[in-house]
Amino acid sequence: QVQLVESGGGLVQPGGFLRLSCEASGSFFSIAAMGWYRHASGKERELVATITSGGRTGYADSVKGRFTISRDNAKNTVYLQMNSLKRENTAVYYCNANLRTSRYIGPVDYWGQGTQVTGSS
Repeated sequence: QVQLVESGGGLVQPGGFLRLSCEASGSFFSIAAMGWYRHASGKERELVATITSGGRTGYADSVKGRFTISRDNAKNTVYLQMNSLKRENTAVYYCNANLRTSRYIGPVDYWGQGTQVTGSS
């Protein structure tokens, strides 16, 4: 069974920083893309950043230049460094991994349980 476990959320003042981590564990064959999404109250879930197994990254326009996604393939872990946080970045952040549990099965999306990031006043 595959699990994605996130950590690193919390309360932060505007302009501050946080680093989120997400480790994939369990039995799987390979991980393709990993990423972070967020869901703010009253809004749709949105993509924040993605990274392929080869290290190619993509970002939402609203976080470019402030957030950095990275991954450690040996540890099956993806990170999100969030700098210059704004109050509007308050949301539950979810880790996503597109992975294959077997070489005979196509890739499927798995999700973490979410971690709260709150920009305080």
